[in-house]
Amino acid sequence: MKNVLGVCGSPRRKGNTDILVSKILEGAKEAGAKTESIFLKKLKIKECNGCHSCWEGKKCSKRDDMNDLYPKIEEADAIVFGTPVYWYGPTAIMKGFIDRFVYFNCPENRKKIRGKSAVLAVPFEEDDIDAAAPLVTMFEKSFDYVEINLVGKILAPGVGEKGDILKKPDLLEEAYKLGVEIGG
Repeated sequence: MKNVLGVCGSPRRKGNTDILVSKILEGAKEAGAKTESIFLKKLKIKECNGCHSCWEGKKCSKRDDMNDLYPKIEEADAIVFGTPVYWYGPTAIMKGFIDRFVYFNCPENRKKIRGKSAVLAVPFEEDDIDAAAPLVTMFEKSFDYVEINLVGKILAPGVGEKGDILKKPDLLEEAYKLGVEIGG
């Protein structure tokens, strides 16, 4: 049985990002995967300060909720990263979460993440699909760096108001099908 972890980096509960991530997890669960959803806004994740403890194979020096997330990340076969576009990048809470992936930089920890599958779920207000390009590039480079495989992405332009994604059933179906793929 596969283990799929959904990470919602939106500050809004039941908003477009939360709905997209949930739809992907629904598909994964339907395909037989064990799923779990994490709402970053509810957690305390401190910024990485470059102390390099993790680069030396030690535990992260920060005492916060990220330390509880590392085992969940390690156990996951696939991770769904959901964030709206804020100023052409991820939300601050998602960026802080990604910054702490430096933990997987040392050889002892790299093997804990290498080869995992990742999916992006990215709703945004602008209608121009290129508005998400800088965010997608940041994730692609970050995933390449820690040897995670980006296996799919759902880009949802034109969904600025809470719940607008519900008016795009084609994207919701695409999200569900992507979940089935990663969960099977």
